[in-house]
Amino acid sequence: MRLDAYLAEHVDGWSRSRLQRLVENEDVLVNDRAVKSSYKLRDGDVVEVDLVEVPVARFEPENIPLDIIFEDDDLAVINKPAGMIVHPGAGVQSGTLANAIAFHFDLSEQSVEAQARGRVGIVHRLDKDTSGLIVVAKNDEVHEALSEQFRKRLVFKSYIALVHGPTEQNSGKIEAAIGRNKHNRLRMKVAGTGRSAVTIWKVRKRYTKFTLLDVEIKTGRTHQIRVHMGYINHPVVGDEIYNEGRDNTIADIHVRNAVVTMRRFFLHAERLSFTHPKTGERMEFTQELPSELREFLQLL
Repeated sequence: MRLDAYLAEHVDGWSRSRLQRLVENEDVLVNDRAVKSSYKLRDGDVVEVDLVEVPVARFEPENIPLDIIFEDDDLAVINKPAGMIVHPGAGVQSGTLANAIAFHFDLSEQSVEAQARGRVGIVHRLDKDTSGLIVVAKNDEVHEALSEQFRKRLVFKSYIALVHGPTEQNSGKIEAAIGRNKHNRLRMKVAGTGRSAVTIWKVRKRYTKFTLLDVEIKTGRTHQIRVHMGYINHPVVGDEIYNEGRDNTIADIHVRNAVVTMRRFFLHAERLSFTHPKTGERMEFTQELPSELREFLQLL
């Protein structure tokens, strides 16, 4: 049996086309390797599926304030605050960015139904504690067009990250596949059998015990920057999951003789560039660091 046919039989609530998209994005592994939808399964094959898009029938609109950087009839660019989850999932059905945009953009019935098959206008994601720029689509056509740009790596995404320790070089490129940690499904790790991931970094400013980086990602793997920076022994400051004990807790980071309270990790989506699906215009956006991160750098 073909892999896509097998998935259609065994994964409830997901259309064959969406499952094929998971295969294309290497979110489906057979024997720890990415394969094509046409792969013919054999006895003993182990199929692992990462359901990265959580199907939700309808989203309750919620009047949650949004910092809208740009908006037209087709899309919007939002400055997401740290602490906001982008998309509802297990145990979280309210207070998310998806709930907020359903209210503010008065999404049409057609769009809501289309979003039930996808991610409710959410074209890409940021981790809960990552702040910064994110683009959302207002209709199915624009959603698909923007998603295609992400798949073809035509979207430019650049982050600011503060990491532990002084880097030896002023720039670097990390090419290391990322997969799920089989001992902790909520955690990712560098794994030779994972999905390809490329991260490019450059020093922005050096501090005594930390380095401020500009980080560009060529792929959009889960927790990519956090995993890759931990992999080269320069974990993101305040990241409880991947800092390997470099922070005592996310709340207490000691700098000289002061203790800074920071309820998040230091990662911010600063720059975003894509082509507008309707006008063909290249759109470029920049968002400065939020106040809590600026204040932390001032203390450094």
